[in-house]
Amino acid sequence: MGSPIKTTTEPQRFQPLQLQANLTKAFMLWQLFNARMAQASAKTRPASSAGDMAFPNALKNWFINLAYHPARIIQHNQELLQKQFSLWQRLNMRLLGFPGISLSDDESNKDRRFKDPAWKEGPLSEAVMQTYLNFAGYWKALAELDTRLPEQESKKAQFFLNNLLDALAPNNFPHTNPQVWQAIRDTNGDNLVKGMENLLNDFQDGELRIRMTDMQAFELGRDIATTPGQVVFRNELMELIQYTPTTGTVRKTPLLIVPPWINKYYILDLREQNSFVKWAVEQGHTVFMISWINPGSEQRDLTFDEYVEKGTLTAMDMIEQATGEREVNMVGYCLGGTLSGITLAWLAAKGDGRVKSATFFTTLLDFSEPGEIGVFLDDAQVTSIEERMDKNGGYLEGKNMGAAFNMLRANDLIWSFFVNLYLLGKDPIPFDLLYWNSDSTRMPAAMHSFYLRNMYLNNRLREPGGITVNGAAIDLSKVTTPVYFVSTQDDHIAPWKTTYKGAQLFSGPVRFVLGQSGHIAGIVNPAAKDKYGHWTNGTLATDPDQWLKSATPSKQSWWHDWDKWVSAYAGEQTEAREPGAGKLPAMCPAPGTYVKVKAG
Repeated sequence: MGSPIKTTTEPQRFQPLQLQANLTKAFMLWQLFNARMAQASAKTRPASSAGDMAFPNALKNWFINLAYHPARIIQHNQELLQKQFSLWQRLNMRLLGFPGISLSDDESNKDRRFKDPAWKEGPLSEAVMQTYLNFAGYWKALAELDTRLPEQESKKAQFFLNNLLDALAPNNFPHTNPQVWQAIRDTNGDNLVKGMENLLNDFQDGELRIRMTDMQAFELGRDIATTPGQVVFRNELMELIQYTPTTGTVRKTPLLIVPPWINKYYILDLREQNSFVKWAVEQGHTVFMISWINPGSEQRDLTFDEYVEKGTLTAMDMIEQATGEREVNMVGYCLGGTLSGITLAWLAAKGDGRVKSATFFTTLLDFSEPGEIGVFLDDAQVTSIEERMDKNGGYLEGKNMGAAFNMLRANDLIWSFFVNLYLLGKDPIPFDLLYWNSDSTRMPAAMHSFYLRNMYLNNRLREPGGITVNGAAIDLSKVTTPVYFVSTQDDHIAPWKTTYKGAQLFSGPVRFVLGQSGHIAGIVNPAAKDKYGHWTNGTLATDPDQWLKSATPSKQSWWHDWDKWVSAYAGEQTEAREPGAGKLPAMCPAPGTYVKVKAG
């Protein structure tokens, strides 16, 4: 996604004295920032671990491995020299006054970092841009050479190299970014002062926390997470929210939504116009939502077993008390879907068939190809995470997880904000999705270690009896519950071809749907807008590519298709159920209290 940040000032009349004063002030603020950085660095000098050195070591081994490809290196060197020589020729012709000579190639037009016309208004800035693209392309071509390194190490090297190249892009430096020079002219240097003030404000507790949005612009229950409802149950792990009906009658079978605990639930209830919760209520579902606690040191020993026992299983018990209905339809999102799948297998082992249908949003059950996040997960790095959790009081800070995910899309989620906030001196604007993304949650040590080792490292969930939860061997092949899998085409967190493998683990009827866009936008795709379409196929082919080849495209949101599917399991109409009207009294209005606890 791009950076939704506004300009703080309009172009001003050039004033040399004001420019000089602003440059002096910006320089002084920069010196103050460096002093604070040095002070923070002196206070915190953590010992490096094997996990911390994984990426530099992988890059070093990759560089040594290049010795096995002398012919290809010579070839790429020649190609780079040819490109640079051609660029030098065109630059000289441009400087001599020849008209209509472009210094950049077609690739530059596709790169959003250099979309501003300022990059091509002057020959020097355009030459700098194209030189960077030439060298970046050269190193990326070398990174794609066949390697004798283990696959995981090779991926780490490529990832680290690509992030280095992204960091060294000329748009990230004030002296090589023509947009910054234009802003200096337009504001007499106010942008540099504002940028340095932003930098100092964002440097908190010895680290830089880049603001993606205005964190003061939203309040839960007022601007986002506004669907009316009541918390009807609370334990040490979760609050259970029951939403207020908006229809005279409702479907008999309640709907339980299990969100991921790595983020807060209100991604499915951002604003009225894009709230899946509000829409599901309008379709006549009695909707219940789990809101996980944001754990601290006192929850360090929470186990994965407890997330099943005191989370999904308890939620179903409480829904029965609230509505009188033992059966539910279940929806799990991402990690919440993984938990839902394990819950289904646990119920199958106990002969308990109270889940009539299960829906999985972008969910991994088979972790054989976990996507780009896999570069952060090997034994050494998981051990490093466990050590960090132990030293940090028994939990992993949400900012650590957020930083890893942001690095997967560094240009969009790090550098675009760095440039706008600190070089162009702009203020972040209110943006509900980025507010949610910044509202991080912590991970309790015991549960998180179990999850990382058994799912990502050893991929045991796909194996019958590979893990045991609450005394039951988990076997997804024993699940005969009808399931609906929706994945998204551009998902880099839960790749759709890997989620497809997970869908094949069940023994009951499976409907697999592929939506357009990515992990968030492809799911939060309101039926009223139909921004992204989807593909369906009544047959679950062995190969995902074959499934897609014979799938039927639709321009509508998958929400329409899901509502038709789940209606078969929703039962007949019954009188609308108000929160607190059953055996569970209303405790407090939605969104509740757990979701309001901030990490850090």
